[in-house]
Amino acid sequence: MVIIMGTIFFLSHQSGDTLQLPTFPGADKLAHMTAYGVLALTVLWFYGDKGLKNPVRNALVAVLFCLFYGISDEFHQSFIAFRDVSIYDLLADTAGALCSSLVWLVNPALQQKILSFQNGLLSRFQSP
Repeated sequence: MVIIMGTIFFLSHQSGDTLQLPTFPGADKLAHMTAYGVLALTVLWFYGDKGLKNPVRNALVAVLFCLFYGISDEFHQSFIAFRDVSIYDLLADTAGALCSSLVWLVNPALQQKILSFQNGLLSRFQSP
């Protein structure tokens, strides 16, 4: 989660004239949706099996977490050269988080994959 947040912060800290995005329409909004969709999944991953006890609440928390991080990101961008605050970017951030959270919510197989991945990582760091 911290790595994704750091990557978003790093990218938003680039001045607008140095950031290279694909040229098709909406590429920046797709990038926002993707980044915040991944961030929402990492928030859900953070909950682990505790997240499966109340999945609707945890999906809502993930979306709200991403919304508030998106607000802080837009505020941060207001201090960067050639960047500006955009409500449309914030909407794309929230839409990405909402889409990922909904896919996670209605897909028990994805929930189990995320949980088993987390358990696999944790077992590597625990002593025998």
